[in-house]
Amino acid sequence: MEPESGIGSSTSPCQFSLVTLSRNLLLAYQSFGVVYGDLSTSPLYVYSSAFSGKLRNHHNQEAVYGAFSLIFWTLTFVPLIKYVIIVMSADDSGEGGTFALYSLLCRHAKLSLLPNQQAADEELSSYRYGPSSAQAASSSALRRFLEKHKRLRTALLLVVLFGACMLIGDGVLTSAISVLSSVSGIQSTESKLTNAELLLLACIILVGLFALQHCGTHRVAFMFAPIVIIWLLFIFSIGLYNIIYWNPKIVYALSPHYIVKFFRETGKDGWLSLGGILLSITGTEAMFADLGHFTALSIRLAFVFVIYPCLVVQYMGQAAFLSMNLDSFSNSFYASIPEPFFWPVFVVATLAAIVGSQAVITATFSIVKQCHALGCFPRVKVVHTSKHIYGQIYIPEINWILMVLTLAVTIGFQDTTLIGNAYGLACMTVMFITTFLMGLVIVFVWQRNFFLATFFLLFFWLIEGTYLSAALMKVPQGGWLPLALSVIFMLIMYIWHYGTRRKYNYDLHNKVSLKWVLGLGPSLGIVRVPGIGLIYSELTTGVPSIFSHFVTNLPAFHKVLVFVCVKSVPVPYVSPDERFLIGRVCPRPYRMYRCIVRYGYKDIQRDDGDFENLLVQSVAEFIQMEAVEPHYSSSETSPSVDGRMAVISTRDIRSSMTLTVTEQDFVSVSGSSSKSITLQSLRSMYEDDTPSIRRRQVRFQLPPNPRMDPVVREELMDLIRAKEAGVAYIMGHSYVKARRNSSFIKKLAIDIGYSFLRKNCRGPSVALNIPHISLIEVGMIYYV
Repeated sequence: MEPESGIGSSTSPCQFSLVTLSRNLLLAYQSFGVVYGDLSTSPLYVYSSAFSGKLRNHHNQEAVYGAFSLIFWTLTFVPLIKYVIIVMSADDSGEGGTFALYSLLCRHAKLSLLPNQQAADEELSSYRYGPSSAQAASSSALRRFLEKHKRLRTALLLVVLFGACMLIGDGVLTSAISVLSSVSGIQSTESKLTNAELLLLACIILVGLFALQHCGTHRVAFMFAPIVIIWLLFIFSIGLYNIIYWNPKIVYALSPHYIVKFFRETGKDGWLSLGGILLSITGTEAMFADLGHFTALSIRLAFVFVIYPCLVVQYMGQAAFLSMNLDSFSNSFYASIPEPFFWPVFVVATLAAIVGSQAVITATFSIVKQCHALGCFPRVKVVHTSKHIYGQIYIPEINWILMVLTLAVTIGFQDTTLIGNAYGLACMTVMFITTFLMGLVIVFVWQRNFFLATFFLLFFWLIEGTYLSAALMKVPQGGWLPLALSVIFMLIMYIWHYGTRRKYNYDLHNKVSLKWVLGLGPSLGIVRVPGIGLIYSELTTGVPSIFSHFVTNLPAFHKVLVFVCVKSVPVPYVSPDERFLIGRVCPRPYRMYRCIVRYGYKDIQRDDGDFENLLVQSVAEFIQMEAVEPHYSSSETSPSVDGRMAVISTRDIRSSMTLTVTEQDFVSVSGSSSKSITLQSLRSMYEDDTPSIRRRQVRFQLPPNPRMDPVVREELMDLIRAKEAGVAYIMGHSYVKARRNSSFIKKLAIDIGYSFLRKNCRGPSVALNIPHISLIEVGMIYYV
């Protein structure tokens, strides 16, 4: 309805601001239960971990003041300045995390190692460009240097994967230390449990936590937030009470002067205690990693106005209590709670610990999904747990592996100090890698001065490097665990990536000659029967070598052949309007087409039952568009048709579609559906099957049009008849083996490691949602 007399239009900006503000406030409220559960539960174990070990000889007031000053300035510099102000501005179309930074770098410099990338991918609407080349001159030399050396690009990918492996280790350790720390509060009461009973209680909570993962966090998002908010109110109130009641002079410790006094008095022992101090910022990476579920403004509002002041007051209150109770370091948090409030705080602390664990486990699922999109993790089952919140997923295999590892850590260590040593090393390593990637983003993406990026790196590496060096000294006391987990996951990722690349290179260098295919003639030397054959391959150009196996081993082939390539691109999401690239492989009489299906690293491949229909509709539009656009026409014998691709809109197969045409050199030209009158009248009549089967039958009809080219009409009729005859999915059942003259390490990686992973992960047909009844597989051995 139109606004009256201009009043509505004059107030619309205000209304828009109110809507935006209310939306961000709602997201900020929800972020408490998803993002800040881990960070807000750190006060449970920071002081007890910091003052263990050799710092037990320095249980005095000056050491307490110095420890709090360190915590305050660490919270200020790392979460507040580095992440909230700087890093969260480097989002990838609203997505955050290590892979988001890597994706940005790959799009602004040729650093990607994904094998089947095309220039057409740069035409995606989500493919964001940086400033002009004149502004980028200062970084061009460094960019050329990295692009020139493949080993450096490989090293960069390994650094990103190492950070991902550490984050997976973080998912194991967060659950263990959070739950074990929360239930250990019972030891502060008169009715103490034995260590075995305490361990059993923690294990029961952990099993229940992982058993509920399949439900998805979206169903309890509004329940999680109140738990964390109540927890924050508790720790703020208790901290304020302890400051007033025990030692108001603790506010003087805000001065960094006490940090100098701390190290002057404690020396090397104080430096080693940094491994416990850094636990105060664990969970900080979640602010950036979970950015895709919220907005940068909502996360910033929640941290600046609620999280930061509550944590500062709580740590200050604990320090005030400890400065007057120097014998309470072993369980400082629960000891500082006024007795009447112990049990309510204990219950809320346990619930908050579970919430914090939930957030990191969910982030681990996203990391594994992104690694798979980069070709660095075996195929696993990905379940989309929410119809409304895109990106919330559940991976059953990873969930149960995490549960087994978490239980093993809890039972094996049984000590929050040892787990804290491992936990701190994992978190600080991820932050250190994020700082490195952020320095590259400042140069390549933001196009800032090289010296500004150097200052950023040196400043935060000085802080994080100091903490990391202290954490590395704790390797014998539990710090070895995240390193061991990272090595195992790195081996899995690298072996899978190496084997996948070798297999792709084999296909790339053993493509079937197009002259050989053209020499067979339109019949391909065999009988062409009605139907559509979808031949799956990783190649984006050319004919894969497995095609010759099909031709020589099958007595007949389908009338219409489509080479399908499903690939990932370095963007978080690909719009449905830009997902399909359609082109020809051979001239028109051969009825051979190519379809490239593109997904972002956070896209979910859903089986909505419409793939076949969308494919037929897309090919039909391409045929009609080719007849209209002169630069798509070619001679009947010209082999140069392969490579000419068009972006086909597939948002709704029942409506007319708008498209963007991309020529062989991939320069975008706007097209209009109004040019394709026949395509607009190409009708689809839907016939719903039984409710138990979600796939829909679509019958295509071509209305009479005297103005249509008879050759085009014949091709469209062949396509429609082929669709009515049925669709077959054709894949190669490949066996990858190392060559006989390969090195022992290569044979070990390919013949044992890669083969084991391929046999024990989901098959490609299952991962691509291919109906088993329509699948044809032909065996082929790859000697790489």
